[in-house]
Amino acid sequence: MNIQKNSKDKIGFQKLIAFLGILLFIGKIVAWKLTNSDAVFSDAMESIVNVISAFMGLYSLYLAAKPKDEDHPYGHGKVEFVTSGIEGALIAMAGIMIIYEGIDSLIVGKVLNKLDIGIWIIAATAIINYLLGYISINKGKKENSHVLISSGKHLQSDTITTLGVVISLIIVYFTKIYWLDSVVALIFGIYIIFVGYKIVRKSLSGIMDEQDPELLNQIIKILEANRQIEWIDVHNMKIQQFGSSLHIDAHITLPWYYPLRDAHKEMEKMIVLLAKKINRSIEFNFHMDDCKPISCSICQIKDCPVREKEFVKKVQWTPENVTNVEKHSLE
Repeated sequence: MNIQKNSKDKIGFQKLIAFLGILLFIGKIVAWKLTNSDAVFSDAMESIVNVISAFMGLYSLYLAAKPKDEDHPYGHGKVEFVTSGIEGALIAMAGIMIIYEGIDSLIVGKVLNKLDIGIWIIAATAIINYLLGYISINKGKKENSHVLISSGKHLQSDTITTLGVVISLIIVYFTKIYWLDSVVALIFGIYIIFVGYKIVRKSLSGIMDEQDPELLNQIIKILEANRQIEWIDVHNMKIQQFGSSLHIDAHITLPWYYPLRDAHKEMEKMIVLLAKKINRSIEFNFHMDDCKPISCSICQIKDCPVREKEFVKKVQWTPENVTNVEKHSLE
């Protein structure tokens, strides 16, 4: 995988998101001026968050693409988690703002104008937002970009809010019950806060190197499916994520009597296997452990010349024992 080309593609797509975000914001402002709807105004204010988030995401992708240096030996990928966390906070703030505007409208009351034109404008922005969000999420998953995924979720959550505004405008247009506009805004304001919370939670887990169960299971399945009898045990595995890149630490237990060159070849086999099977840039820090007498119970080497104990059974590698500091025997 060409990492530099991958970074350029992500940055180029994020530029598109930022540019369209500005156009959609202008469209919503026009709709607000025409309709005098507080719900439309709240939706337009949320679009400001879209624009700010898009440019923050653009900056983070640019920074994450920079090579490692003396001050950042693991690269700059963590910035993606930081910016997406700020984006999540901005989304939650937009939800609070929507709720505030909805309550204000219920108390003060307003008459809406030119709802037919406003409905068509807002509906068009909803369709564009959803499609752009869908593409962004899929591209983010394909290229392991937390920024593109969070941007896509933000755009799609904005779509749901916008659809709520469209529905309320249609109902008000036919019924003239103006307070319904504010009630719908309140409901979707609460939803937006929840979406923002989830993005912040995901970002904090990345910053704090919280274990990713799905990724860990993927790695364990690869190792189990291609397991060599010389690989007596794998333990003390840790995984760090830096943007779309990974750093994997692990200990591999090998026969103690292996010459250093042979032991290193076995370790290289495991590293090459994971590098080929996982479509991400990976930095490995593997440590070789020599087997102990206690390891005999799980060692599958039948013709071992120095076996001290009987083989009991093969131990399945699981998230629990692979991440343990040391795991040489049956329990």
